[in-house]
Amino acid sequence: MANLSLRNAGLRSGHVLFSNLSLSLSDGDRVGLVAANGRGKSTLLRAFIGEAELSEGELSRSRGLTIGYVPQDVPADALAVPLRDFVEQALPPSDRESEGWRADVALDELGFPLDLVQKPIGQLSGGWQRLALIARGWVTQPDLLLLDEPTNHLDLGRILALENWMAALPRQTIVVMASHDRQFLDSVTNRTLFLRPETSHFFPLAYSAARQALDEADEAAEQQRQRDLKEVAQLRKQAAKLTNIGINSGSDLLTVKSKQLRERAEKIENQVVSVHREKTGKVMLGNSGAEARVMLAFENTAVATPDGRPLFSIDKLHVFQGDRVVLLGRNGTGKSQLMRKVAAALNGEAIDGLRLSPQIVPGYLDQALDWLPLNKTPLDFIVSSYNEGDRRSIALLAGAGFDPDRQDKPIRTLSLGQRARLALLALRLQRPNFYLLDEPTNHLDIPGQEQLELDIAEHGATCLLVSHDRAFLRGVGTRFLQIIGKRLREVEGPEAFFAEMAEAP
Repeated sequence: MANLSLRNAGLRSGHVLFSNLSLSLSDGDRVGLVAANGRGKSTLLRAFIGEAELSEGELSRSRGLTIGYVPQDVPADALAVPLRDFVEQALPPSDRESEGWRADVALDELGFPLDLVQKPIGQLSGGWQRLALIARGWVTQPDLLLLDEPTNHLDLGRILALENWMAALPRQTIVVMASHDRQFLDSVTNRTLFLRPETSHFFPLAYSAARQALDEADEAAEQQRQRDLKEVAQLRKQAAKLTNIGINSGSDLLTVKSKQLRERAEKIENQVVSVHREKTGKVMLGNSGAEARVMLAFENTAVATPDGRPLFSIDKLHVFQGDRVVLLGRNGTGKSQLMRKVAAALNGEAIDGLRLSPQIVPGYLDQALDWLPLNKTPLDFIVSSYNEGDRRSIALLAGAGFDPDRQDKPIRTLSLGQRARLALLALRLQRPNFYLLDEPTNHLDIPGQEQLELDIAEHGATCLLVSHDRAFLRGVGTRFLQIIGKRLREVEGPEAFFAEMAEAP
C-alpha cells in the first residue's frame, strides 16, 4: 500500500503559513489542497518530492513510493524541447528506448493532435503546455500524482476532458492537487485539506461538502471561544472581588484563592482557540450608478476574425442596467472577438451596430493583466494612477491583502494571484458602472472569487463577462448568451452548454 504522511508539519515564511499539520494519505485518496494565494500550497507539494523544506515536523513516504509532480509552469530551459521529447524525458534514461511508447500513450490520452507532437514546448499555447506538464508527470504512472493548479490556462472543454481523464486513473493512485477551481475540485476529489496558520482541517469530503463542514467547525469554534472568554471574564471578576475582600479583612486565604482564580483564567485564555479569519484582503467593487436603462445596444452587429472572416452576428440585443450577462460558446466561435469589439467601443472607437449609453463609466479587466506596470511597486502604481493620496493608498492596499513589505516590491515580483488582486483594486478605484470581465477569476484564490461574486451581486453591477469557471458563472450570471450557428442567442442558463461541452470529443 502506497502511503505518505505528515506529523506536526509547519511552514513559515516571515510569518506562519500553516502549522501542526498531521495527516496520512493512502491508496485511492484524491485530495484537494485549498488555501489563499501565498499560503504554502506549492511549497507543500514541493516538500512532498524533496524540493522544499518544511519549517517543522516530519514527512515520511512508504518505501518505493513513486511520485509524479506537475508544476505550474514549464521550466525555461525546456521551452525549445519538442513536446514528445519533453514528456519522454520523465522516464528513466535506461527505459526510454524500450518504454518510450509510454510518452505516446500519455499524449494520446490527453488529446494531443499529431501535428503538435514534434513542436517545441515554447510554441504551444498555455493550455497545451499545461497538458504537456500533466503528461510528463503521469508518464511513469506514479503511485502519487501531485498537481499544482492543473486547470490554469485550460478552456472549459479541456477542463471537462481532464476531469474524465482523472476519473479513468487507476483506483489506487493517490492524487493531491492545489486548485482554485471549485467545480473541478467537486468533480475529481474525495478529500479536502484546508491549509491554515493555526489549525488546518482535513475532511473526507469533496470541496463543497468539506467547505460546509469547515463553516460548521468554525461556527462551533467561535461559540466555544465566546464561552471561554465569558468564563475568563467571570473568573477575573471573582478574583478582583476576593482580592479586595482579602485586603480589607487581612485574609491570606482569600488572597491565595484570588491568585488561583487569576491563574485559572490565564490558563483558559491561553488555550482559547483563535478562530480563523481569512486575511486575503477584500477588493470591494463599487458602482458609480447611472440613470440610463439601456447600457449597451447591439443591432445587426457583425463579429469577425482580425483578418475579416465572419464568425457570428447579433441581430438585436440590449444590455440593461443591472444585467450580468455571461457569454457562452466553444473555442473559436468568437467570444474573444466580441469582447475586443466592446472594449474598443468603451475606449471611444466607433463600432458599427453598437451603441453605448453616454452615462457609461467602463471598467475592463482582461485575463493577461499585461497592462499592469511591472517595474512599479503596488504603492507607486496606486498613488500615481488614482487620486487617493499616500495614506489612503497604503490602507487600500492593506485592505486588498498587501502587507506593507509587499507594497514596496516591484509588481513583477508578485505572484499572479497577487497581481489579480491589484488589478481588481485598480478596477474598483476607476469607479465604473459597467464591467467588461474577461476571465476575471484567473489566478484568484477561492476567497477572492467568492468576494468578487458577492461584490458584483450586492452592488447591482452591470457586466458582460467570459469565464471558464462554472461555479463563478452560476453564482454571478443573470442572463446567458450563447453563440449557436453563427448567431448570438439568449438561452435559459449555462447547464445545457456545460453538458454539451462534456460530451464533446
